[in-house]
Amino acid sequence: MAGALGIPVLSGDDAVEDSYSRLSASAMLPVSADPRPADTTAPAVTSAIGGEQLAPQAASLPNLDETTEVDVASLTKAARMGEQAAKVEQAISGAMSHGAPEAVLYDGDALVMPTAGRFTSGFGARWGVQHYGIDLAAPIGTPIFALTDGVVEKAGPASGFGMWVVLKHADGTKSVYGHINRSLVEAGQEVRAGDEIAEVGNRGQSTGPHLHLEIWQSDGSKTNPLPWLTERGLDVGNATGGRDA
Repeated sequence: MAGALGIPVLSGDDAVEDSYSRLSASAMLPVSADPRPADTTAPAVTSAIGGEQLAPQAASLPNLDETTEVDVASLTKAARMGEQAAKVEQAISGAMSHGAPEAVLYDGDALVMPTAGRFTSGFGARWGVQHYGIDLAAPIGTPIFALTDGVVEKAGPASGFGMWVVLKHADGTKSVYGHINRSLVEAGQEVRAGDEIAEVGNRGQSTGPHLHLEIWQSDGSKTNPLPWLTERGLDVGNATGGRDA
């Protein structure tokens, strides 16, 4: 159908198709480049933002002298002390992880208070016989812990003690735990400081439940456990509530 000027008039789908055709033709027209030449007189970017501020500056370093070296040495020493303190804390925490009441580090080795009890009897003559250890009174079943790292030499029945555990340590010293209710270790077993090895009992020649602790030197002689423990930083009185009156 033609319009008043003789131009065909389209309608419906024909009109839509014609519109798409015109748009497509327009899209295919070439785009002319900007004929204006580049402005070579424009200031450089560095000038626009203050080029002098971007110019490299000579690095200003502090003078390294003997004082500086001393400071570095001090920092290194402090770092090493911090590492050592962390190792000590780790060793003590590990030794107390099974419930030992107290732990210390002595000559690089962890030591623990072997049980939580009350000091009732010391080393020396008693009732006409020699008492070769100290007694720590506690209820039957109270955990007994390895004094320090060692190997179980004996565990089981023992004359006078009823039952005992004997640990041999790296320096040849032995720790003896007597009158125990039951052993939790076997001969030949390696133990670490603070491992639970037995329970407090009342077996053998005993007047009440307690741990009888002895320290045997490498030559077989028996030493007083009280000063031996104190020298290493373990205070029986503080750890167990004091001596029985």
